[in-house]
Amino acid sequence: GSSRSPESRFQLFWSNGQSAPARHVPQYAPFVILQLDLHPYHAAAVTYVLLSAPWSVLCYYAEEISLKAPLEEVPQTNLHWSKKVLDKLSIPNLMAQDVPNPPKDYYTCQFRNNKLERFLGSENKDTFFTNTQRHQILYEILARTPYGVMKKGEVGIDRLVAEKVFTAAYPLHEGPFKVAEGQVDPCSLSMRQILFRYWARWACWRKYQPLDHIREYFGEKVALYFAWLGFYTGWLLPAAIVGLLVFLFGIWLMTTDVPAKEICNSGGTFIMCPLCNICTYWNLSSICTTFKAGLLFDNGGTVFFSMFMALWAVTFLEYWKRTSAVLAHRWDCSEFEEIEERPRPEFTAMAPMTLRNPVTGAEEPYFPQHRRFNRTITGCMVIIVMLSVVLIFLMAIILYRSILSIIIYRSKNSFFIFSAGRIASLTGSVLNLLVILMLSRLYTFLAQVLTRWEMHRTQTKYEDAFILKVFIFQFVNFYSSPIYIAFFKGRFVGYPGKYHTFFGILCSVCPAGGCLIELAQELLVIMVGKQIINNVQEFVFPKKPTLMPWEKDYKLLVCEGLFNEYLEMVLQFGFITIFVAACPLAPLFALLNNWVEVRLDAQKFVCEYRRPVVERAQDIGIWFNILQVICHLAVISNAFLIAFTSDFLPRLYYRYTTEGTLKGYVNFTLATAPHSYAENQTTYYGYRDPEGHLLPEYYQLLAVRLAFVIIFEHVVFFIGRLIDMMVPDIPGEVEVKIKREHYMAKEALAENQVRLMISKVLRKPEASPSTDPESPAPSLIPVSDGHQKPSL
Repeated sequence: GSSRSPESRFQLFWSNGQSAPARHVPQYAPFVILQLDLHPYHAAAVTYVLLSAPWSVLCYYAEEISLKAPLEEVPQTNLHWSKKVLDKLSIPNLMAQDVPNPPKDYYTCQFRNNKLERFLGSENKDTFFTNTQRHQILYEILARTPYGVMKKGEVGIDRLVAEKVFTAAYPLHEGPFKVAEGQVDPCSLSMRQILFRYWARWACWRKYQPLDHIREYFGEKVALYFAWLGFYTGWLLPAAIVGLLVFLFGIWLMTTDVPAKEICNSGGTFIMCPLCNICTYWNLSSICTTFKAGLLFDNGGTVFFSMFMALWAVTFLEYWKRTSAVLAHRWDCSEFEEIEERPRPEFTAMAPMTLRNPVTGAEEPYFPQHRRFNRTITGCMVIIVMLSVVLIFLMAIILYRSILSIIIYRSKNSFFIFSAGRIASLTGSVLNLLVILMLSRLYTFLAQVLTRWEMHRTQTKYEDAFILKVFIFQFVNFYSSPIYIAFFKGRFVGYPGKYHTFFGILCSVCPAGGCLIELAQELLVIMVGKQIINNVQEFVFPKKPTLMPWEKDYKLLVCEGLFNEYLEMVLQFGFITIFVAACPLAPLFALLNNWVEVRLDAQKFVCEYRRPVVERAQDIGIWFNILQVICHLAVISNAFLIAFTSDFLPRLYYRYTTEGTLKGYVNFTLATAPHSYAENQTTYYGYRDPEGHLLPEYYQLLAVRLAFVIIFEHVVFFIGRLIDMMVPDIPGEVEVKIKREHYMAKEALAENQVRLMISKVLRKPEASPSTDPESPAPSLIPVSDGHQKPSL
């Protein structure tokens, strides 16, 4: 806390109840708080206060927040399956690299102050706790300490930063990231310099990520993100290769396809009905180029690729579960969410009551479930309102496309008239992207406020609730337009003489080349355009060098967490799975983007961001559940996309009902307009007779479409279930290590209990090994709930 009087000297309220002036704080402490002190007679000045914790405070809070401590060193194992395969095949591994100072792996258990001597390295107080563990402890103290009226939520450093009492609070980086010129012993580099040289540079684009080093420096949560991103990027390689082959097959099909040749050689044979109320008649041969371009995305190979991508997604998630289990055990997070995770500091400070935990018997802060339920319902109402706003914008863009087409047709410019539909579609896609980005910022802020108001007990539950809110909105925001084009556009147009209108305007029809090519265009604009915009934003301007390390860190950007990083990748995952039948090149674009994304994110964390406070995590959280939902949606979406939007099944039906070729297929797909609509014989796409009634072929083809959907879904889900059963979630060797670790922890605790029993019998209580005359045990002084803030 601090005095807000500009004339008073800044002081720090420390955990033992004493106030210490800033000049008495150690020079090389690991944590920094900044205060902006405004003076009435000159410009603002920044005061830097460095914090460190004495040994007794570290021990007390290490036990309080369930930190893990080492019991026995474990031989290092390889994290990369490809390295094992290449080594067995004796193939040179271009991705391998020797990173200096690899962090050691240990069997661990929860830290207990009364059995300190059982842990490795306990004799050295300076190195027993790592820098990241010290950061966790200091942040825990800062985050839960009240500074005013607790009922008003005046608790913790985050609230003080939000109220501009302090300008920032963050742990320091370990020196500069650049290495001095000349030959330097790699083992003498700091962890930050190691990460820059062996991870964050563009020259490392084809090298394995040093995940253990990332975890050692940034913590488990950041390391799990980069582990998942690297795993996902590696799995994109086979998907990109198969997608590229399907695309090349489409190029070959452009020159050999019989319907394409019939359309290009038809001349004036097929006079087509106008596409709008004021449009003119047109020749089918005019869409020769567009029709051929559509074959790049709409061919028999897309059916195979859709099934391949559905199984790819299921297998990817199954093997990520195994990798996640390995990393969670290696990084001591296997039981974090179930046993070790503490209540959020903000929840602890603001909960209105306490309740005895039925498992531990300890009094814990409690927020009534019925109150949280009421607040959650309120949040759901806000989500529904925002989703309605998204749908309103979608309808506005649909109207925009129709109105722009009419305006272009009335311009009487032959060049623009010929491309009216394409111009309206492309500009509508760009406008849709801008609306998406604008609404995303607004809703993310609302979701953050609502989730904080709901008072979730743990950080994991808080983040899961926040992520779910934002993702539901972003799913509708990003996918509503592609879903409309894929499944609804052109379905309710009617037929010549009986067209349907929307607000007096003719319902949107698919362009001359079909809706699938427009869907591919929409996906490329949204997916690739969003990725380009995000990557451009992530290039930051160079910072001005300053003298002191805490001043250098202050000039860096604020790390806003991993939410946006995960969201970008999960939305990308949805694009390459849900709509892959419309764009086989999507995995290739995703792969190229992610190769860049890994290095961009690495540079941001190592070079451009303030060092984030370490957070522990057991896995990637609710993002995994979202990915599983996307996998199921992808199977259903691709089944309907192939059945009702693609030209695959009509071609297959025509081959089966005729002589086995596609000769005459174009004429099969066209219907003659009613005589009441036009005196001349004109045609349109449809399975109707000259009176506008549906033909038997329409119902037969509909039965084929529905049968394909059912068969496709059941086959893919069945194979996916088999993969799930065949691939165990936790490797056998990891299960053995977990049992070994539990046994060692139990033995350590049992031995300590025997010693305590003997000590009680002899009535000679042993001194705590953590006793230090220069470092007294911590005692927190509670802050009154009165209306007057304490003067510190």
